[in-house]
Amino acid sequence: MSAFTGILRREFPAMDDELKDYVEGVLCGSLDDFESCDDIYEAVGDILQSINAEKTEDNIRDLCHQFFNIIKLKSSHETKKVLNAPVNIAEMAATMEATDKDVQSIWVVNKDAGNKVDTKKLEKAEAKLQQKLEKRLDNRTVQPTQVKLQTATASQVISKKSNKMEQKGTNRSMDIKIENFDLAFGDKVLLQNADILLSFGRRYGLVGRNGLGKTTLLRMISDRQLAIPSHISVLHVEQEVVGDDTPAVDSVLECDFERTRLLKREKEILAELNNGTQDAGLSAELSEVYIQLQNIEADKAVSKASVILKGLGFTTEMQSNPTKSFSGGWRMRLALARALFSRPDLLLLDEPTNMLDIKAIIWLENYLQTWPTTLLVVSHDRNFLDVVPTDIIHLHSQILDVYKGNYEQFEKTKNEKLKAQRREYEAQMAHRSHVQEFIDRFRYNANRASSVQSKIKMLEKLPELKPVEKEVEVKLKFPEVDPLNPPVLAMSDIQFRYNENDALPVFSNVNLSANSDSRICIVGENGAGKSTLLKIIVGQLSTIHGNIVMHRGLRIGYFAQHHVDHLNMNVTCVGVLEELFPGKPDEEYRRQLGSFGISGTLALQSIASLSGGQKSRVALAKMCMAQPNFLVLDEPTNHLDIETIDALGKAINTFAGGVILVSHDERLIKVVCKELWVCGNRTVRAIEGGLDEYKREVYKEIEENS
Repeated sequence: MSAFTGILRREFPAMDDELKDYVEGVLCGSLDDFESCDDIYEAVGDILQSINAEKTEDNIRDLCHQFFNIIKLKSSHETKKVLNAPVNIAEMAATMEATDKDVQSIWVVNKDAGNKVDTKKLEKAEAKLQQKLEKRLDNRTVQPTQVKLQTATASQVISKKSNKMEQKGTNRSMDIKIENFDLAFGDKVLLQNADILLSFGRRYGLVGRNGLGKTTLLRMISDRQLAIPSHISVLHVEQEVVGDDTPAVDSVLECDFERTRLLKREKEILAELNNGTQDAGLSAELSEVYIQLQNIEADKAVSKASVILKGLGFTTEMQSNPTKSFSGGWRMRLALARALFSRPDLLLLDEPTNMLDIKAIIWLENYLQTWPTTLLVVSHDRNFLDVVPTDIIHLHSQILDVYKGNYEQFEKTKNEKLKAQRREYEAQMAHRSHVQEFIDRFRYNANRASSVQSKIKMLEKLPELKPVEKEVEVKLKFPEVDPLNPPVLAMSDIQFRYNENDALPVFSNVNLSANSDSRICIVGENGAGKSTLLKIIVGQLSTIHGNIVMHRGLRIGYFAQHHVDHLNMNVTCVGVLEELFPGKPDEEYRRQLGSFGISGTLALQSIASLSGGQKSRVALAKMCMAQPNFLVLDEPTNHLDIETIDALGKAINTFAGGVILVSHDERLIKVVCKELWVCGNRTVRAIEGGLDEYKREVYKEIEENS
């Protein structure tokens, strides 16, 4: 029996043998493994406290101190020992499930209700210990540093009733209920003891700050790492369509597997009959195939697919082009078209408007309003969230709150709820203070002893309310610069071709100008030349036709549409700035990142571990490090959450230099835009009346083509 066994049996009599062996295995290290009592507490403290909730943190730390003294004494007399291999909890669970059919959860659930172990904490302790060992090994043998990509994990306790219904196949409900699940990304807990109910036919908008786990939750649902009834079909639009020789419209039609199967069988039967086969059974089967094709309205499939493709911007000619001829953005649109056509029981969309222009967004909003099955969409487009969802799911503080109505109604309800919670908390604090004052005043008054005791009991029975956590306001800060005297930027008679042999230019006869007070938004359909125009302005593309005049003091900051492609995934946020602007103190890099909400430990994380919105903020910080006095922003709102988009609008309005941006976010355009440039018909023109006038043109065009 080891020196630790006696202490563990005395202090934790209900501890099972497997867990005791695991804790002992962790403690059988040396002083190389544990440099202090705190290291031991980090390794096993959470586990021990979960076994016996009556023990306080101080009790557990005292035990860890005893363990540390034993390790020190042992290390002074014995040679160093190699730590035993950690217990694989997943394998243990699989073994127990094979021998005990009553085990229903993903991890082991102890039948003794008084001795439940938090498996998440157990895994966390293992991970911390492993990290310590790896760190010490790295210090001994210097090797090239590599970024270890973190992965998402999910755990869920499934009820026996749900499990039996799934096994028997008796669950035919189309509602999706995911109960009692945890979600983590690496060591970061995203959701804890969460529940979510998706009622069939409802449209849910999932909102929350960047980095809280919205995309991760969608992936866990689509991968069925969270239990979804097997009879419910799930489709997550995440990967672009693989390019091959299949025409775009046929790629969409392939999603209707039943139609494809019936048409294939029809072709096979007709081939046999045409070859002279005389079989009454084949003729009967052919008749049945025709009936089934008629029932699923197979004759209308091509027109339905064409309508969807056209709404997403595919012209008639483009619909016949092979999928390999499209760029990544168009293949993502094709993936969206396939999903809309196939109509799964649960459709998962992650930022669907990022790949669309305003015209396609308007079409998609109208199309999804009559979506017949269940929809769960992550979006940061305020207008989209006001038009499409019937319910809003708010992810915050590791929980999910559901609100009826669109985003505007959600904001009102949430604010009222927070005000009520704040008033309730303040009222209880005032009441507690008043009662405590009475107790303190008459604590030693014998005549008031019974009153004091009743007041004390009353305080103990009051529900403990926690103060309402106020979300930190997102602030973005562009550099403080002096405005330039006009003219700052002027283009005259610009014409551009990617290849001089092209029959038609991308655009021609462009005559536009911008100054330090300009707030210009460029809109237009995809492929009309918006990004091309920006690249000409910043000098990435040159044109021999026309003239561009720039102020000699002009310093342009350019935010590219695919900014993530220009970030080194293998360095930290601070490292990104250090690579571009070497030799500056770390404080300056961190101050710059802090101006865009990347502060604290977040600034020291690798780029690969950040969410899409956090990467965007790093790219903005990188752009502004050179103190630009004119900003050219190509789709800056992609991946940003709603709060950050609002902060971006405020930052643009307070910036002393000029701004030209390409965006499809209506709210941002209305907040900052003073002038609208429209790309279309192979030219760029300024439009009077702003966004409202442009939307009227778009609606008119949609009506004419419908």
